[in-house]
Amino acid sequence: MNALDLINFGTKELIQKRIISSRLDSELLLSKILNKKREEILINLDQEICQKNFSKYKKLIIRRSRNEPVAYILEEKEFWSKIFYVNADTLIPRPETELMVEKLVNMFKEKKISILDIGTGSGCILISLLSELKNSKAVGIDISKKALIIAKKNLVKHALQNKIRFLNKSLDSNFYQKFDLVVSNPPYIKTCEVKNLSQDIKKYEPRIALDGGNDGLDLIKKIIYKTKHTLKVKGTLALEIGNEQYKKVSEILIKKNFKIEHTIKDHKDNIRCIISTNIGN
Repeated sequence: MNALDLINFGTKELIQKRIISSRLDSELLLSKILNKKREEILINLDQEICQKNFSKYKKLIIRRSRNEPVAYILEEKEFWSKIFYVNADTLIPRPETELMVEKLVNMFKEKKISILDIGTGSGCILISLLSELKNSKAVGIDISKKALIIAKKNLVKHALQNKIRFLNKSLDSNFYQKFDLVVSNPPYIKTCEVKNLSQDIKKYEPRIALDGGNDGLDLIKKIIYKTKHTLKVKGTLALEIGNEQYKKVSEILIKKNFKIEHTIKDHKDNIRCIISTNIGN
């Protein structure tokens, strides 16, 4: 069998399981098995594939046919033009989060700031920020020890150990410094809506990183309240939020003496991030 035969086989199997991105996924999984870039395979589709690799490939196709995300099968995801390790202990980085990173990079490009990332997961936000903000330093916290193992692997991969510390801390912990910027992509999905998520999300991504409580705002409220004590006056809070949460979140921010400076919309024109300033008590 050649590469094209395998891709066609994988595509057919995934189509039967109603996987929308069946062709692309089949190509990506073959690139994993052959340890070659997808583009290399596509320009050499007649290369012969041995039986051993075909067997390995079939196993990956079966995993994908059960809705396991490609990022978890590949154990990596591209974000901010970098490759990050991910697994089922971390949320898969998403394009809308890149929009928040882009805005913050533009805001702080030439400055020297201290950053706190709450619920750091794979560490992709901090690592992307610090790769651009050369003079800055950061702390990332997460209550998941398993997520922090992945974050620390990514830290080494991108050689930013002297700029970032990842700590196993909860939001209730005390901090012995105040930060210029607090950033977070917290869980913001209503508990009752988790069941409506696509199979690849609700079956495989960590629920703790998705479920935001009855109104979806449990962690967001907590972060805003906590940030009053961890953020310098005139410091910046950047929060990723869910669809249709802008009105409620902005009301909480204003009530807590934050001034809304910027909103960031996703590609579907939904406000997905609020950047605000702490104007004091």
